[in-house]
Amino acid sequence: MTKRHKPVSWPRAILHSILVLLILAATVLAYVIYLARNLPSLDQLENYDPDLVTRIYSADGKVLHELFYEKRVFVELENIPWHMREATVASEDKRFHSHWGVSMRDFMRAIVINTITMRYSTGFSSITQQLARNLYDTIGFKKTLIRKIKEGITAVQIERTYTKDEILEMYLNSVHFGHGTWGVQAAAKRYFDKDAKDLTLDESAILVGVLPSPGNYSPFKNPDRARTRRNTVLRLMRDQGRINQDQYAEARARSLSTVTSETDRGQAPYFTEYVRRFLEKEDEELDINIYRDGLKIYTTLDTRLQDIAERMVMRSLTDNQKVLNQRLFNDPEEFSRLAYLAIYPEDTVKMMMRGELPIYPELRDKLLVQCSFVAMDPSTGAIRAMLGGRPDYPDQYNRAVQAPRQPGSVFKPFIYITALDNGYPVTKQLLDQPVVLNVQNSDGEWVKWMPRNDDFSTGGLTTLREGLRWSKNLISVRMVQELVPASEVARTAKRMKLTTPIRAVDAIALGTSEVYMLEAASAYAILANQGVYSQPYIITRIVDRYGNIIKEYYPQQEEVLSAETAYLMTNLMQTVLDAGTGGSARWKYHFYAPAAGKTGTTQRYSDAWFVGFTPQMVAGVWFGVDDPQVSLGHEQFGNKAALPAWARFMRTAYDSLTSELEPVEFDRPSGIIEQEICSVSKDVPTRYCPVTTELFIKGTEPTSRCRIHRQFSN
Repeated sequence: MTKRHKPVSWPRAILHSILVLLILAATVLAYVIYLARNLPSLDQLENYDPDLVTRIYSADGKVLHELFYEKRVFVELENIPWHMREATVASEDKRFHSHWGVSMRDFMRAIVINTITMRYSTGFSSITQQLARNLYDTIGFKKTLIRKIKEGITAVQIERTYTKDEILEMYLNSVHFGHGTWGVQAAAKRYFDKDAKDLTLDESAILVGVLPSPGNYSPFKNPDRARTRRNTVLRLMRDQGRINQDQYAEARARSLSTVTSETDRGQAPYFTEYVRRFLEKEDEELDINIYRDGLKIYTTLDTRLQDIAERMVMRSLTDNQKVLNQRLFNDPEEFSRLAYLAIYPEDTVKMMMRGELPIYPELRDKLLVQCSFVAMDPSTGAIRAMLGGRPDYPDQYNRAVQAPRQPGSVFKPFIYITALDNGYPVTKQLLDQPVVLNVQNSDGEWVKWMPRNDDFSTGGLTTLREGLRWSKNLISVRMVQELVPASEVARTAKRMKLTTPIRAVDAIALGTSEVYMLEAASAYAILANQGVYSQPYIITRIVDRYGNIIKEYYPQQEEVLSAETAYLMTNLMQTVLDAGTGGSARWKYHFYAPAAGKTGTTQRYSDAWFVGFTPQMVAGVWFGVDDPQVSLGHEQFGNKAALPAWARFMRTAYDSLTSELEPVEFDRPSGIIEQEICSVSKDVPTRYCPVTTELFIKGTEPTSRCRIHRQFSN
């Protein structure tokens, strides 16, 4: 006999169903709570703190460069155009203003479509869910159901915490637009070189069109796809009533011509890289991250002077490159060796050197004339302009601070300063005749060395003033032999803050020990600043994203020379500029402000220097080839290859910045006296002597009466 089951009553069935649903709901709730335990807390949501771009500013308020891991610049919603906001909502989440974080309609639609197609073919993330994913790494980016639940939980929290406008503002400042840009402000700068507030309707549609797949819809890489996506966004805006037909038609008809293809390296790239490296040493001490914290770095650089420096140096680079080209083209053997003509076609290499084609990187260290340039305020040490290499071939090697080169006669002032400090007057006379010295070569062998003047000239007794005026090597050599030993000259150089090894050998007289451009310029600045060394500095203050000053930087100074020695050395170097080897700055390049300076040339014309200064500015320039074995060319002296860039820079700077750079005389300290002397004997003149005036540090003036013209007084 078959056993019959008792029918289940409806109330009991309903109760069982409710219990099952409650258990299921409790299970889901417990799982949701489990997933939510590692998600951002409400406090984290309320203290949203995204990575922001650090900006480096010039002294005259220009943005020089930006530092970032993810390029992100926060901009308030009111500075984002209405059409950018509307395009975002139309394309990414048209029910944004009506849902509470998750659009259930979009969720159900996605479930149906993905079930039918048996694959993940459509998404259902609202703007708030995308914001949750963008803001918090703990949610993850892998497309899984768990991730979607986490997004939904966080999205609900965000909706409870913020208004719709605040959510849209955060979204537009955090979403990735491709090419390393995060947020609409950074994207507007990268794609269109403008601020977000200046975007046009079609440009906003281009940016929003990029969002689903920045790589595929990049207007740089795939302009046709970008145009199609832009038009899709515009159509959605029109169909949803966010723009009218006329606005749609006008924006759709526009080309992509406003898209900028090149990444902006910023102004003064060698300087900003120097700043970046300095900041990397400071960040741990100051507890900052220069790539994430949205800092404002205010520097000493003046973009007006930087622009002048780049133009004038480039002009001299062009001239010097032509000389080098001609020299190499006329020497087939050297040209073939340096240009690797066994590998590269000769005609192609020549076109590169003439500037008709970019020169291969592997040829640049031997075939390109390079440069370094520094301008600074001698009274503070503030760097006003800097070039570490060619503006047209920028690289990471800053020759102003990283490339030690032989200075040649630019080093001679250190010898003269040592002599002045030891009580020798500028009227001290030495014989301008050859001398034979025993020196050690690079192999440690002792060899005979016979230095000469650059023009092969010789002469009789020559004063220190005349020796420096005409940059006579024989006078410098005799000074080291007869007046001040090499070891004492090396100590002077160290006292004036040269950090490279200065070899205390006889050849020190000709500047054979390498120096850095920045250190040579800052040493000359000591003379302009009455004997006080001002350490070069590049940053005035660091400010955080909220406007709080993290650190301020001030001039660091130290007196290293007496004011009298500094002034008298300056006066000697004024003679160089007014009537010596630097005279073309006056008669050819028409720079007439009171100034002092010194040319420098090294053996085989491998290096050409000029460093000079006024009371308000010191500037130094160097030209050469990265490979020091390559000569610039015969008779490419410092006054021919380097001085023109310096003189043009100074003249243009003084002509342009008249309110800040007014020609003034160097201040003469009370310890400097002016005295009449016999122009022949350099002693106290008799009534029959030809007379001239000379400057002396008090106590070093001549006391003996002239003997040459004494017979006329009897």
